[in-house]
Amino acid sequence: MNRSDRKGTRKHPVEEIELRPGLGIVGDAHAGNWHRQISLLAEESIDTMRALGIENLTPGAFAENINTEGIRLGTLPIGARLRVGACVLEVTQIGKECHNDGCAIQKATGRCVMPTEGIFAIVIEGGFVRKGDPIVVPEQA
Repeated sequence: MNRSDRKGTRKHPVEEIELRPGLGIVGDAHAGNWHRQISLLAEESIDTMRALGIENLTPGAFAENINTEGIRLGTLPIGARLRVGACVLEVTQIGKECHNDGCAIQKATGRCVMPTEGIFAIVIEGGFVRKGDPIVVPEQA
């Protein structure tokens, strides 16, 4: 899990986050009553960028809130629900446009995975999520 205090900055890893319906992650710069409260990106996607020679890609490098493993995020339809620990998220958007002609990663490699492989969600059922909590996608279970 990753959080940042300001938009446009790299998110930093945290051990737990608090999710609230209608807000997203308490204390995160992207929290608010909108459709991109939380961003998720698969570790497998980050690995493709590491294979291009980009080192030091730690959690939060793509401004993602939650890193996943073994979940085919790009195959989830809008409206799909995920159980993250005791919380429930609903997918609202697949990918996004990079700001300012691309992030630093895209400028360095010509590619960034967040615009095509990241997903965004809103909080349906809130609570606390801790690092290592399971993520279950009922359709993929």
